[in-house]
Amino acid sequence: MISIRLPVAALTCALLAACASSPTPHSPPPTPPTVLLLSIDGLRADMLDSGNSPNLSRLAREGVRSVGMRPSYPSLTFPNHYTLVTGLRPDHHGLVHNAMNTDELGDFRLSDRDAVRNPAWWEGGEPIWVSVEKAGYKSATWSWPGSEAPIRGLQAQQRRPFDENVPLPERMQLVLSWLEGAPDAVKPRFVAAYMEHVDKAGHKYGPDSPEYAAALRQVDAAVGMLIDGMTADGSLDNTNIIVVSDHGMATVKQDQQLIPDDMVAPEIARIISFGQSVGFAPQPGKQAEAEKALLGRHAHYECWNKAQLPPRWHYGQNPRVPAIVCQMDEGWDVVTPSMRTKRTPGNSGSHGYDPALPSMQAVFVARGPAFAQGKQLTAFDNVDVYPLLTRLIGIPAQPNDGDPKALEQALREPSK
Repeated sequence: MISIRLPVAALTCALLAACASSPTPHSPPPTPPTVLLLSIDGLRADMLDSGNSPNLSRLAREGVRSVGMRPSYPSLTFPNHYTLVTGLRPDHHGLVHNAMNTDELGDFRLSDRDAVRNPAWWEGGEPIWVSVEKAGYKSATWSWPGSEAPIRGLQAQQRRPFDENVPLPERMQLVLSWLEGAPDAVKPRFVAAYMEHVDKAGHKYGPDSPEYAAALRQVDAAVGMLIDGMTADGSLDNTNIIVVSDHGMATVKQDQQLIPDDMVAPEIARIISFGQSVGFAPQPGKQAEAEKALLGRHAHYECWNKAQLPPRWHYGQNPRVPAIVCQMDEGWDVVTPSMRTKRTPGNSGSHGYDPALPSMQAVFVARGPAFAQGKQLTAFDNVDVYPLLTRLIGIPAQPNDGDPKALEQALREPSK
């Protein structure tokens, strides 16, 4: 037997080196990169090629982008934002429109903050920030639709409600502080933030207007500010950034608007939801009259009983969907008489049309350690974003309508 004696100092150094190079059995696994989900409401997919978004183009060059992402029906803000974070189509998660009515809950309107904060409207799905919190991790949200309500008793640990008066630089600085782990040095596993500026300009002036382009430049500059801050603090290359929109935007010419009375008399059916996907509830005893007046093809729209809607829309089974749904043709709106009177001259813009239309295609751009570089993706359904999020975060997916393989083409290392 050969005995090797080492000086005490040398032995100590050897032991320290061994400890440094070999993790102890109780060392925690490395923390996955944070997932940052940014929404630019109303940004149409082809607008990324307009030259007004250099920072988004940089993210696309350094990562991936899609030629388009199909929104779920109806192609409206709240239904699709909730789809993105639950993987459920609106018919399944229950946010079936921006405007709803039920006997139990009354009216849901975006302007009604009490309704927006009522968890009963949102309980049909589990948003990803709730799943993150249930898994014992931290999440943060800035104004993502649904984040103001305690869903299944939980909200993001750090959150801010919607406030259009908060300037974009201030919002981005807050997001940056979250990504840095301030104030408690515990970085969130998931951060989501929402920006409404492009959608507002699109509605007022139309997607081909200088104002829409200016709003895109404004939002893109805010994204650039965030990227610069992440670069400075070293978090950029350890964050999987995903930029999405909820839907696109189509031009509505000045004279292409109807009021509900143009479609059916109010004593026959009451209107539940205005806009482009228009819902009617027949008055008591007036079902046959309402169907006669509404069902079928009309000059600028088509109507169905909810059970006979086109199957490709995956819509009509939820009890919150009105009995009769009318889909406006692209470029036509249904508005209240007062809205039509107040309308300013010139073109405006809308969404809510058939999700298959090019004008409704949403944005998807992603950049980070998980993503391939310089790759363009084929179009996909927005329900497919959710299983990607859960995979990146490292939590189990809740039951959803997405295809977990649909976005493997975006990844640096797809599963075998």
